[in-house]
Amino acid sequence: MPEGPELHLASLYVNKVCDGVVFTGPVRKSEVSKNPDVPFTCEAYFITATSRGKEVKLTLMPIKSDDDPDQRAKAGQVAQPMDVVFRFGMSGYFRFTREDELPKHAHLRFYTNEKPCRVLSFVDTRRFGSWQPNGTWQADRGPCVMFEYKEFRENIVTHLSDHAFDRPICEVLLNQKYFNGIGNYLRAEILFRLNIPPFVPARDVLDGLQTEDLCGDNKVKEITRKPKNKQETGDLLQLCHAVPLEVVNLGGKGYDPEKADYSGFEAWLQCYNVDGMKSTRDHNGRTMWFAGDPGPMAPKNSKSPKAIKRVKKEDHDYTDRKKLGRRGPESTTKKKAMKEEGGTKTTKKENKVCPKESKRKKNREVNAPQRETRSSTRRRKSSSADITAGSQRRNVRMAK
Repeated sequence: MPEGPELHLASLYVNKVCDGVVFTGPVRKSEVSKNPDVPFTCEAYFITATSRGKEVKLTLMPIKSDDDPDQRAKAGQVAQPMDVVFRFGMSGYFRFTREDELPKHAHLRFYTNEKPCRVLSFVDTRRFGSWQPNGTWQADRGPCVMFEYKEFRENIVTHLSDHAFDRPICEVLLNQKYFNGIGNYLRAEILFRLNIPPFVPARDVLDGLQTEDLCGDNKVKEITRKPKNKQETGDLLQLCHAVPLEVVNLGGKGYDPEKADYSGFEAWLQCYNVDGMKSTRDHNGRTMWFAGDPGPMAPKNSKSPKAIKRVKKEDHDYTDRKKLGRRGPESTTKKKAMKEEGGTKTTKKENKVCPKESKRKKNREVNAPQRETRSSTRRRKSSSADITAGSQRRNVRMAK
């Protein structure tokens, strides 16, 4: 699932590919998406992006024109800018392609004013992502752990009496009200570096922290990767700020929808999904990776998730082929042929015949030609006898 660093890198990607590009027309949504339509249309507009924690905001900015504003209004053109806020869910990301290379799961599309046309798409294979036209940052999400560090730290230290901190520290780290941008892999990396068991009370870790420290400066620093298994100093909130910035500094290797090269990111990981580490499910069913003792608040009888060998499946196809059966067009063709020939489909049970019946069937098939021969012979004899009798009667009448 994309976390704070991935969403920030997504905003950088949009700003890079859309720099100076003019978009036009309406924003189009796929037929299968249940998200709202984006009521925006404009002759010419720019797109810029910003991120905050686990959200990305696209700003659609109309380009000023010397045309009569009344004519633009009659044509249904929107003169005001619009913000569209995205949450990526489990599989969301942006792509910028030619129109003829449009991804299958491009559920929201922005078209450029050029020929051949290009498209900025929000791609979401699993469709857990969402967008909100005229949206704002969600009110129940806290300050961003990366770029609002001072506010992030103060928000936690001043609210430690909240019952949300009665839970294990690994589960509190997923609470976006306080840790906006932290997700499953980041919590594992942060706790591992500080040698904190994941299932210890959150207050035991956070009590005594001050609202200010010497670490936060809201700037992306060039942080060199530490050797694996080397513990770090500092409090938890400092690493909640610094560790995500390390992923940001990986650049395109952390978020590269064109090449999907995650080798740099995998080499950066020290704990999450790394050989030799332990894993168990937390109280919410999320897999937690750690080293050593899990802590006193670990779920009872919790077992490590079994490693599942995943087979890469083809993307869903939302064309008419989806309506066909699992066996595809070939099976449909066979069914049509059977209907034309007047055949019927038999089940496996109907195909099962006991040995005696099969022998009788074979005997009937073998003896059938013999019966036909005998009956035809009888018919020939009877017909010849009738002919002979008829000729004899005619001779008798002639003799009289």
